[in-house]
Amino acid sequence: MKVIKRFLVAGVLAGASIATLSSSSAVAQDQIASQISEDQLGDLITTLGLEPTKKQQRYDFAFQAVVAEEEWELSMSAVLSQDKSDVWLMAWLDELPKASAEVPKTALLRLLAQNDELGAGKFFAYIPTARRFVLQRTLPNNELTSAKLRVSLQDLGASVVQTYPVWSVANWNPKGIPAAPTGRSVKPTANTPIQSAVNESKFEQPIRR
Repeated sequence: MKVIKRFLVAGVLAGASIATLSSSSAVAQDQIASQISEDQLGDLITTLGLEPTKKQQRYDFAFQAVVAEEEWELSMSAVLSQDKSDVWLMAWLDELPKASAEVPKTALLRLLAQNDELGAGKFFAYIPTARRFVLQRTLPNNELTSAKLRVSLQDLGASVVQTYPVWSVANWNPKGIPAAPTGRSVKPTANTPIQSAVNESKFEQPIRR
């Protein structure tokens, strides 16, 4: 009798394990079904009235950010992660001086310190192949809509403008002290370039994470 009971318990446990695996598999399939493809990412960007240029897996586009009634034109990119689970958004910033002596250590430390204050998964990074800073963030590739994408781009753009005094190479002096306090937006004038990096041909290599 005890042997029969043991077989029954083992059967119940085996059935529970199979049910758990089936449930996990179903959840995974649902998550995959709710993910957008590379082409759909381009469609979402186009739906926002933007004109993306595809360079291999990455989409480059200009984005208008309005902060405190100041309009900025930012160069941005979007790309799916290698496992398709996330969407990476990047705002291209300044190119570093070619001479390392012209890069104040204090300025770089300020960028790193700013990463702790940005929040929402945003952080500064450096792209060696382009010698440029970027401000980037990730979005879960799960039921992503054009409305969610717009909000994320606007948030990223606002952070670019607000942190301009920190990342702008033109603001650096030998001690790396920014010319304006952190958080103060600086409006481009007719004599200064738009505060963004341009999606030039040298960015042809895709950025994958």
